[in-house]
Amino acid sequence: MHGRRENSAGLSGFARRLGVEWRRRGWAARGERVLVAVSGGADSSALLLALDELRRAGRLGVELTAAHLDHGLRGERGAQDALWVESWARSLGYEVLAGRAEPGEAAGRDNLEQSARRARYEFLAGAARACGARAVLAAHTLDDQAETVLLRLLRGSGAAGLAGMRPERPLDAAGDVALRRPLVGWARRAETEEFCRARGVEFRRDEMNEDEGFARVRLRRRVLPLLATFNPRAAEALARAADLLYEDSAALEALASELLEEATAPPAPAAETPAPGEAAARPLRVDTLARALPALRRRALRLWLARGRGDLRRVGLQHVKAVERLLAGERGGRVAELPGGGRVERRRGLLLFRR
Repeated sequence: MHGRRENSAGLSGFARRLGVEWRRRGWAARGERVLVAVSGGADSSALLLALDELRRAGRLGVELTAAHLDHGLRGERGAQDALWVESWARSLGYEVLAGRAEPGEAAGRDNLEQSARRARYEFLAGAARACGARAVLAAHTLDDQAETVLLRLLRGSGAAGLAGMRPERPLDAAGDVALRRPLVGWARRAETEEFCRARGVEFRRDEMNEDEGFARVRLRRRVLPLLATFNPRAAEALARAADLLYEDSAALEALASELLEEATAPPAPAAETPAPGEAAARPLRVDTLARALPALRRRALRLWLARGRGDLRRVGLQHVKAVERLLAGERGGRVAELPGGGRVERRRGLLLFRR
């Protein structure tokens, strides 16, 4: 078949590289079940094809289940994609867990994209637990990584945001299912398309990926080709920068955790039982935080707020800085409001988190 490269063991080059990445990450013991998110596009189709190839060659001992969510945004086209994925995955011998989401209300197209992403991950988490999978595989590529880094740079993200998408992270707050991205460190979008064509798979195309009303699509079609005129390997360079920033960010996060523990005040008898968030985010000493370097202090405050709220959704740098301003001077009784109705108060030399 045109474009297919095989090594001496009969594996295609794409599957062989996936196998190398899988072993390098130390993923999945033999017999473990994993859930593969399959949209029907080239990237996720190539991932399932390569996993299937590795399994048939005896190079991968995991059990596979496919999952597909129709986001409800593309009408009949979305329904047709869902039918195609179910038919194709079953022809390979895999069970398919399918779902459909109702399109959410959103102020703009990028907000719609974020809403669809949340719905997808919620569906995948539920599907993984339903089939007993401990990991979900997503087919984000190196191109997706480069786009993510650039988008976050344009939004003014710090090192943690510019570290991009990690090869593995918890899928949701429960932490019992991992989200893994086996292609993100090495596979280009053109390679997934070539691999699918070589295997005779006519993958689906989502017209929303061509709609320049989305910031990501404009960046993909306009900015990255321009960057490639300065550096033909611009996407790889952005992905490499993300890896370096992740290492730096992880080191800072560890130091921030130490600062947070140092600043945490000992529990004191209270007249009433604190709310769950308030109990998780114990009071912090103002003087300890005020002496710390700003980069560590802000990270420590973000960790503290996450403990109290359960997440940092809608909490931006402006909110962290508002809490940080409470550390200045000697006056207590001041308050920093947080999105969602929470607040932080300064009283008697302590920062107090309130639900």
